[in-house]
Amino acid sequence: MSYLYNLIFYNPLLNTLVVLYQTAAFGDLGVAIILLTILVRLVLFPVFQRTTRDQMVMQKIQPQLKKIQEDHRGDREKQSQATLAVWREHKVNPFSSFFLMILQVFILIALYQIFLGLNKTDALAGLYSFVSKPENINPNFLGLINLYERNIVIVVLAAIAQYFQGRFSLIKPKPGQEVSAAQKMNERMMWMFTGLTIVILWGLPSAAGLYWLTTSIFSVGQQIIIRKQLQKDELGGIRKKTD
Repeated sequence: MSYLYNLIFYNPLLNTLVVLYQTAAFGDLGVAIILLTILVRLVLFPVFQRTTRDQMVMQKIQPQLKKIQEDHRGDREKQSQATLAVWREHKVNPFSSFFLMILQVFILIALYQIFLGLNKTDALAGLYSFVSKPENINPNFLGLINLYERNIVIVVLAAIAQYFQGRFSLIKPKPGQEVSAAQKMNERMMWMFTGLTIVILWGLPSAAGLYWLTTSIFSVGQQIIIRKQLQKDELGGIRKKTD
């Protein structure tokens, strides 16, 4: 298991970070981390795109699902059939987030292990033979922030970005529509994850916080794009019905 983890996650991410540090980042570790984060998100963009869309659509169809539960109360078979029909109609897979969650956990663990170990003597032991080993890695970001140490500014910015990531993922109920229990839960989760961001990053080097900040900002942009696409699809559906 350890061999596969290093082969698939740790070593590729470490080598990519070092290559970026020595080339595109011009010896700035912070810039290298930002570029690595963007690269990871671009590679996984289709997975993130699908999962984020499914999460947003699931929020939109909650009233329909609630009505199904009320209409077929006591008949689990009819509930399941009607629920599956709604999922198919909206082309949504409520279980798509599980794969992404597992993938993200492994990536996060690998990156945090890399960030925590960069200042150790054997930090670059996992470099491939064709990747040149830098004499040393300068931990300063833009000459201002030591990424081996905790930085309160990075922690606060990461928490704010996490808040907006959660905020943009919420679907507001239509005028006159009752706020569902699921929507209330999602809002509570948004605040919980914001607080959790501070708790987690408080004891970590700011390199981890910079990764968290960058990926949250990327997610916000992605959610804005998906939201606009959903609105466009919804308008297109309305026009077809009126034609």
